[in-house]
Amino acid sequence: MEMRTLGRTGMEVSRLGAGLAAIAQESLDDMAAVERTLDIALDSGVNFLDTAECYLDSEEMVGRAVSRRRGEFFLATKCGHSPDGGSAEWRAAQIAASVDRSLRRMRTDHVDLLQLHSCDMETLVRGEAIEALVRAREAGKTRFIGYSGDNEMAAWAVDSGVFDTCQVSFSLLDQGPRLGLLDAARERGVGVIAKRPIANGAWGSPVSPTARLRWGADYGDEYWRRAQAMASLGPIEGAPPDPVELSLGYVFAHPQVDTAIVGTRNPGHMRSNIELVERGMSVPDAVVAELGRRWAELGGAWPGQQ
Repeated sequence: MEMRTLGRTGMEVSRLGAGLAAIAQESLDDMAAVERTLDIALDSGVNFLDTAECYLDSEEMVGRAVSRRRGEFFLATKCGHSPDGGSAEWRAAQIAASVDRSLRRMRTDHVDLLQLHSCDMETLVRGEAIEALVRAREAGKTRFIGYSGDNEMAAWAVDSGVFDTCQVSFSLLDQGPRLGLLDAARERGVGVIAKRPIANGAWGSPVSPTARLRWGADYGDEYWRRAQAMASLGPIEGAPPDPVELSLGYVFAHPQVDTAIVGTRNPGHMRSNIELVERGMSVPDAVVAELGRRWAELGGAWPGQQ
């Protein structure tokens, strides 16, 4: 598995990371698929695991499934939402309680990366939430702090000099970060984590790919709409027929991206994603350029998906 240094953190992370929202589609009463999926990832050298306090039982599942292997991976989570996953208040006491709850759930005394979870500009500028992360770092509950979000908030986070990493939506259907943010992050030593790099599997899907999920059933609708619009311009000569290879190949064609987190709860899908990355993805420069041209023509104003 190819490794990259995650910005100024110095952490050597796998180019392919594991996004752990998807495992929350499973049940705590039957952890077999989750355990198998995460064991395949770790056994294959995927060492960056990313979850969040509001992904239903995801943190609890991480603790049950792989806390015994804690020394083998870098653990990232996100904070800021209320305990039931509802609207966030972004107050220091709330964030501190969220962090402690996350550590208990994941059966660890620290995470490697603690991220603010898509808070708005007002919250960032006010600073209370950022200070809560800094205090968590000072207390040894996290090694590094980051921001997870999009659009002008992600740009502010990168420019602020406060955060070690920025997790941002980036894919062939969410190209905004390549228009300045990726380069700015590289210049400032901010590690870049691409979230939703295969756009929920929308490219080439006959229906919205998240329609049958247990929660977030409309999560992929906008990406599917964008995919339909871009594909309607005709075939792309030289594009890989496998939509996952095309999607990941597009993201990895941008060297500023340190790791791309792909979510799955299916052991077979995890293995095939790993095999795809290990053998290398050949997406010609002309294909990357054509995807950029179609984005500019149809979606130059499409915002990053929160």
